[in-house]
This record gives sequence, structure tokens and C-alpha cells, in this order.
Amino acid sequence: MADVVTPPKAKVLTVSDGVAEGVREDRSGTALVVRLRESGFDVVDHRVVRDGIDSVSVGLRELADGFAGLIVTTGGTGFGPRDLTPEGTAAVLEREAPGIVEAIRRASDEGDRGFGMLSRARAGTLGQALVVNTPGSSSGALEALEVVLPIVSHALDLLSGGRPH
Repeated sequence: MADVVTPPKAKVLTVSDGVAEGVREDRSGTALVVRLRESGFDVVDHRVVRDGIDSVSVGLRELADGFAGLIVTTGGTGFGPRDLTPEGTAAVLEREAPGIVEAIRRASDEGDRGFGMLSRARAGTLGQALVVNTPGSSSGALEALEVVLPIVSHALDLLSGGRPH
């Protein structure tokens, strides 16, 4: 009998006052869900929270509780006064993964006139979850996700106690 392969799990957290208030459509969160599913992920949750350190940190803690998989945030990584996703993420990360955001910035800088250097995104682990911040634009969020997708399975395997290759 063949082994049944369980698809990796993912969750998406949209961080936006406008989306939370119902005055803006969640284009980037929806785009991430679609792309993750196309990539073979079982997207088990997609939530929206308001901008802010506490709302992001509470949202991430809830999403990571008992969860082994990828959590992708979208929104709040820029210089706007309410862009506090990196601060909320840093408040809950157990271990940072700066190489992930460096790779995302590098890829963004190659194709976006250097705007990637304006990102304040964070990435790291929370329990057995890999958390990655992405920009609030659909194109930016998808571009960041594409950079991360090749390493996600290996990172999740390591988080679950697998051995390095």
C-alpha cells in the first residue's frame, strides 16, 4: 500500500484596518490563499485583524496554537503610522529567521526599483509554525510567497523534529 502524503498546512492573517472595518476588499489575503492552495497547501484558516501590535500578536498566537505549518501575514510592513505588523510579530516569535526576509527583500529589489529595502517584515518560528510577513499589496505578497515556497517543506520538517539534510 502506498503512503498517503499529507499536504502541508497553511494559515493567512490579513492585517488591515480597512479590511477589518469592511471598507476595503482583502485582495492580498485572498491571493495568498489561492496561491498556497495551487502550491499544494491545505489552507485551514484565513483571518483578518486590525493594524496594531496587540492585534497582530494576539492573532498570531491564536493561529499558531497547536498548529504545525506556515502562517503568512499580509499588510502592515511599511512606514505608515499604523504599519505595526513587524512589531506585533517580533513580540511573539521564539526564533527569528532573518535569511527569509533578506531573500524576500533581495528578490523585491531586483524587480521593483529597490522598494524592497523599505520593508520592515519579520519571519521566524512560533512553536511548530513558520511565520512570514509579506507586504499588503497583492503583487508584493505573492512575490514574497514565491521566494519562500521552495524552503517551506524543509523548514516545517525541521520544526517538527526532522533531521537536517
